[in-house]
Amino acid sequence: MIAASVFVILPLCLAIAAFSDLFTMTIPNRVSAILVLSFFFIAPFAGLHLSEIANHVGGATTVLLVCFILFATNTMGGGDAKLLAATSLWFGLNSSLVEFLGYVGMLGGLAAMVILVIRSQTDIIIATGLPVPRSILLAKKMPYGIAIAAGGFLAFPSSPLFLAALQSLK
Repeated sequence: MIAASVFVILPLCLAIAAFSDLFTMTIPNRVSAILVLSFFFIAPFAGLHLSEIANHVGGATTVLLVCFILFATNTMGGGDAKLLAATSLWFGLNSSLVEFLGYVGMLGGLAAMVILVIRSQTDIIIATGLPVPRSILLAKKMPYGIAIAAGGFLAFPSSPLFLAALQSLK
């Protein structure tokens, strides 16, 4: 039951956040709240010790502080900052967090380039009726939740919580 929760909650929350950000340019606060609360409920039952949980809190706190600065300088949206910090909680302060943030950075840059190309061709896209969400065409900001979700999907199998849940199945 705990292993199934680990394997479902993070990917489902990330998928919801990505789709919401793509179509509405907002990430619901409840997604980040579910990630945080479920981590603290699941982690002890998945076999993480208190010191390991503290390590995860340290990683998330570090990411949250950096995101707070980016939000305060109007570089990052609040929903993106909350989602990035809440997702970082599932990775801890170790190499899996670096892997996750690396994926997010690379995919975020790629997504930004694609979106800029799409926006430069808005007239053509509208005229041809291509199925591109209006939020992508008209908004002034980037739906970075997509990159956060994709980075989370890619790095999740190396996260300590995933590995602990996998170990519990043996």
